[in-house]
Amino acid sequence: MATRKEHDFVGELEIPNDKYYGIQTYRAMDNFHITGIQLSTEPFMVNALAYVKKAAAMANADLGIFDREIADAICFACDEILEGKYHDQFVTDLIQGGAGTSVNMNANEVIANIALEKLGHKKGEYKYCHPNNHVNCSQSTNDAYPTAFRIALLKRLDTYKEALKALSDSFRRKGEEFKDVLKMGRTQLQDAVPMSLGAEFIGWANTIAEELSRVDGAKNLIREINMGATAIGTRVNAPEEYPELVTKYLVKITGSPLFLAEDLIEATSDTGAYVQLSGVMKRTAVKLSKIANDLRLLSSGPRAGLNEINLPQRQPGSSIMPGKVNPVIPEVVNQVAFYVIGADMTVTMAAEAGQLQLNVMEPVISYSLFNSISYLTKACDTLRTKAIDGITANADHTREMVMHSVGIVTLLNPILGYEESSSIAKEALDENKSIYEIAVKERKLISQEKWDELFQLQNLINPKFIR
Repeated sequence: MATRKEHDFVGELEIPNDKYYGIQTYRAMDNFHITGIQLSTEPFMVNALAYVKKAAAMANADLGIFDREIADAICFACDEILEGKYHDQFVTDLIQGGAGTSVNMNANEVIANIALEKLGHKKGEYKYCHPNNHVNCSQSTNDAYPTAFRIALLKRLDTYKEALKALSDSFRRKGEEFKDVLKMGRTQLQDAVPMSLGAEFIGWANTIAEELSRVDGAKNLIREINMGATAIGTRVNAPEEYPELVTKYLVKITGSPLFLAEDLIEATSDTGAYVQLSGVMKRTAVKLSKIANDLRLLSSGPRAGLNEINLPQRQPGSSIMPGKVNPVIPEVVNQVAFYVIGADMTVTMAAEAGQLQLNVMEPVISYSLFNSISYLTKACDTLRTKAIDGITANADHTREMVMHSVGIVTLLNPILGYEESSSIAKEALDENKSIYEIAVKERKLISQEKWDELFQLQNLINPKFIR
């Protein structure tokens, strides 16, 4: 295999000539065998790096830092990456030491070598287009990496919001379908008062829809970038007007409403936006897990459980028990939620571990947030398409449970009072009688007409005050 010789201040290495990355990427590949997951698996981040390097090249050319020909070649290379080419050359492990330097240099080297070929030179002939001197010009890892990370988050969150909305809409459709299905509401897993199954599903629709505005709030924090801060926020090695100009170009080419931080020193070390976003993801995960728990309870049985709803049968549930079908889709949603909750702790500790002018732990923050967003997006889609859309209700069974429940005695409170109603409930429980049998037939405390008024379907699911 043909190779080329590259050097850095540590020494020299032979790099396979078919690779667009260079010596610093090669060292990172040798040093960091942590997740086994390469940068190429996060296309949003790869593209975000291309956006950053393109905007920087455009700004540097405008300010006369290097020739327009070099800037055009860098822009060409970035556009190639944005079209989906060369992603396989982004090979660094997602968790790494160095605050993201390996990721940044991976991008610098790949872009430089694509640009070199565009200019008619060979890979590695860096005197014509250098990874540091040109592609990384007016930048540091400490502003290029977090800016790319934030752009990638914004793009990923758009897809995530679509999944959340689709799931909420699915719950809402089922809520309309089940609006006249009478069931028993429960508190502390004990019978409470009647409701409709549709109202339960509408409640889930609304609790998921609430998360959309929470995500938008977190996105507003993520929009703040520190391009031009360079190493620690003092703008060292960045020309006058560069931070504002590169931000302007980033807004234009990404279509994202980014804005430059007022205090670049503060922005370079602060990771509060990531903590906020992670907390939002955790909040959603907790809600989804609670819903998954409810679905498992409502579908339990089928003959020895609640059996109020039927989840679509996805696969046999046991290697030993014939006919057993498990609620595997809600179960996998639970497990995703547990992961996201744990990842939030990782983000929290990584944000706290930053010292002085930089948080060096940003790679594990990016790894955690990318995974949380990706897993929750897939969990929402899986729950919607493989469970919610196909749920059916056992309406006769749920109505029978309501009418045989002691909980319906609550509707008699305004007429009979708490003490008398409690007496009826106790007798019903002790002697296995229905509330109707005691209140109407035996004690004759409620007329048949009043009973029918109280216990018509619409009054059970949308109760009015009746005395």
